[in-house]
Amino acid sequence: MDEFQFLKNQQSKKWVISAPRRAKRPDVANGTEPACPFCPGRESNETELYRIGGKTGDDAWEVRVVPNKFPFAPIHELVIDTPDHHVSFDAFPVEHTQRILQTYRHRYNEHSHAGQVYIFHNHGEKAGESIPHSHTQIAVIPEKVYLDIPRLQTVVHDMPTGYQSQHFSVFCPSDSVWPDEVWIAPKKSGRLFGEVTDDELSDAAGVLSSLITIFNLRYNSDFPYNFYIYPGGDWYLRIIPRQKTLGGFEVGTNVFVNTQNPKETLAFIKTHMNNPDVDSIIKDHQAEYHRTV
Repeated sequence: MDEFQFLKNQQSKKWVISAPRRAKRPDVANGTEPACPFCPGRESNETELYRIGGKTGDDAWEVRVVPNKFPFAPIHELVIDTPDHHVSFDAFPVEHTQRILQTYRHRYNEHSHAGQVYIFHNHGEKAGESIPHSHTQIAVIPEKVYLDIPRLQTVVHDMPTGYQSQHFSVFCPSDSVWPDEVWIAPKKSGRLFGEVTDDELSDAAGVLSSLITIFNLRYNSDFPYNFYIYPGGDWYLRIIPRQKTLGGFEVGTNVFVNTQNPKETLAFIKTHMNNPDVDSIIKDHQAEYHRTV
């Protein structure tokens, strides 16, 4: 049997990926975490597809891309976000987050001819992170497979006034599915993610780092979350905190019950995005990152 299969339900027309081999992947949630395969010193264990920093084969890298050993798509890659096992986006200096986003853009453009390039990040066990070393996945899905992902155009008309950075609007749709979900959308519309400029990536890096930091404050903890980048035109980045556990109604009907008013989420964001205390926390985290890498 193939490692994975794309199967379409002929009645509902919905797609499912059958990938039983992925059950064998290392997973801290079920006690099968190995010595971390993403930490420096293991560069010879897999084919390296791309890197920022150092030379091929050495351990002086800043960001690396390797094949996923347990794929569910014809092209499935892992972006190892950092050599540091213990930090993530709230602690990265903005320039390092920018390097990660530049890596996303590079891989997007490398594969955009091959299908739908879906870039997603899981942080924390409740968000599906199997190995607790910050990493992102890039899966290229065949065009025939319909990805049921909300389009920016369907929510932007209902967008409450949000936080504005130089290049981006930050907002929470009125029909948000998840409590505290946040969308980051470029002010310049009608483009693919692969067309984003370096200046925009620098701005996006600052917004993303700040949002994750203030949500850590909101939840008084290192909160679980997912984010993804929309694979088609009019791209956006959507952050979904995973504090909520889905119930039987939501799982069975695919109708979600959102227990958080998006307007309150947006008010919280606008209050804290320019808060000097938050800026101080970010600088402290970033200084600690520089000491450890």
